Amino acid sequence: MAKKQKAVYPNPRFWKAKDNIDWKKQGKNLAEVGAIAFELIKETDWQKFGQDRMNDCKADWERVKDEYQAFMALDNKEKWDRVVNGERSLGRLYRKGAMATVRREWRGVKDTAYDFYEWARLWGMLLMTFSRDLIPAMNSALWYRWMISYFCCHGFMDKNILGLRGSNLRMSHELTYQIFRYVAENLVLLSKADRKNGNSNDLNRMMVTFDEMTMGQIMAGFPDLCGIPHQLLPMFLVSEIDQLVCIPYIDAVESYGLPADTCPVPSSECGALVIDALPDMGSGFISSSMPCDGSTMASSYFSRRFPHIPVFHLCFPVRYLDEETVQMGAEDIKACIKWIEERTGAKWSWDAYFTCMKRFNQETDLELNKWEINKSARPQLIGPSYELFRKWNYEMDGGIDPRVLPSMQKVDKMLMKAYENGETAWPERKMKYRALVWSCPAHYYANFSNWLANCWGIDVLVEMESLNFTKHLETEDKEEAMRDLARLYERMVMRRHTNGGYQNVVDECWAQCEAWNAKLVIMYQNVACKNMATVQGILDEQGRARGYDLIWIEHDLMDPRTVSRRSMRDKVNEYMRTVMKAEPVDPSLVEFEDEVCM
Repeated sequence: MAKKQKAVYPNPRFWKAKDNIDWKKQGKNLAEVGAIAFELIKETDWQKFGQDRMNDCKADWERVKDEYQAFMALDNKEKWDRVVNGERSLGRLYRKGAMATVRREWRGVKDTAYDFYEWARLWGMLLMTFSRDLIPAMNSALWYRWMISYFCCHGFMDKNILGLRGSNLRMSHELTYQIFRYVAENLVLLSKADRKNGNSNDLNRMMVTFDEMTMGQIMAGFPDLCGIPHQLLPMFLVSEIDQLVCIPYIDAVESYGLPADTCPVPSSECGALVIDALPDMGSGFISSSMPCDGSTMASSYFSRRFPHIPVFHLCFPVRYLDEETVQMGAEDIKACIKWIEERTGAKWSWDAYFTCMKRFNQETDLELNKWEINKSARPQLIGPSYELFRKWNYEMDGGIDPRVLPSMQKVDKMLMKAYENGETAWPERKMKYRALVWSCPAHYYANFSNWLANCWGIDVLVEMESLNFTKHLETEDKEEAMRDLARLYERMVMRRHTNGGYQNVVDECWAQCEAWNAKLVIMYQNVACKNMATVQGILDEQGRARGYDLIWIEHDLMDPRTVSRRSMRDKVNEYMRTVMKAEPVDPSLVEFEDEVCM
């Protein structure tokens, strides 16, 4: 009996694809970058720079003295608690004008040691991954300003686990690692394929790209092809790491006349296309029927910037509750599969697809188990890492990477053990209010849910964008499998709630509040989202009638200049003090400056 070959992901052929770097073009780019750097050096006020560094040193010294005096003022019992269980005044980690927290959080001896281990593990993975094809990756850092922001991924990790301890800390680290491994591998492949950098013709023949709203599961049937979401890495994900990264691109497209009230997601993408800040790669591009008109605009801009890259539009109907439309979606997917085959020469494999979807079904079961635990009186996995992982796993991974399922199983074991041992996601003092997040959160404040818990004891059990399609996908009947894939694609992130009738977002909200026993709703109000704006009045009126507390928090998704992070916190502070008559769990987090922080 032949030994079953172990699945390897990503396909080793992608890494072996030969690069064809245009060194003359790279030299011109390097000269341009060098000239810009030289001008910046000339224009720098070095006296002021030196004075600012001196001021930083003085501020650091004052902070150290203040922290030392505060610690020494504690009694012996409190001192021991700080050493063993970690610090409580997390506002000390911020300083006005700083691009990162002033230091890493002390979590107690055990959790700090574990946190450092995960910090080192992440560094090791990044270094090993980028060393697989280092030159194109480094070239990308010189071509694209957004690439530099990924150097801040450790700071992003620290923000997302702020205040976490015990099992919640360990589970969050495990999930974060899976996301960053995906990002690192695809950044290298992106750089390798980019015709401005790596220029690997071999890899481009094997590569199909798609927009950030097109789910990745269709690529499960093409194990010999590389599927990469074209805008996800340069715009969508990186905006959660660096709150300032999209501003130049938004300004660029608005200077061409795009109204400033357009959603910042397509604005950023279009601006990046206007100034040629997206990679030129792939043999074809797959778009979808987007959640809104702004997203559709981004696809049209893509076609204008890259006219040599053919585009296939997956046009699913918005009436996804009507089963009569499912077959239309299935036929569209079949046409897309045929188009990919014609573009690449690869053949769709039902065996590969069914293998991946069986894995995806198992991952869905594990996700549902997390939900059941979080619906209980002792939720276990709370925080931005969990929220980000769910969206990534649902949209982009979709069972394709065989390494993800064992990681989720590991998290599930930790989850159940913690639950059986009577643990909670946060210390008891932080478990005060059960909450849901509704509508899309601000990318420039990805760790907002951590602040809610650390400052006010508001525990976000789940967010709207996680509550999508949970039906097991068909893995036997081929025709029904196509229909199930259509059902999945129709219910992608955002579109699941913002299309198909107001009941999908309004009635669904109250049903989820009841299911999760949540009386508080964090109502995000993206000032540029036309879809959600149509139901804000209905949500507010019905929420009050049902006895729910709704905290409306404006933001501008990827542009912190419109609504700052502090303004978002102020809305919560005001509501909790005046309406809820609550006292903060950590008073040091009520007022602090982080407008230029990651």
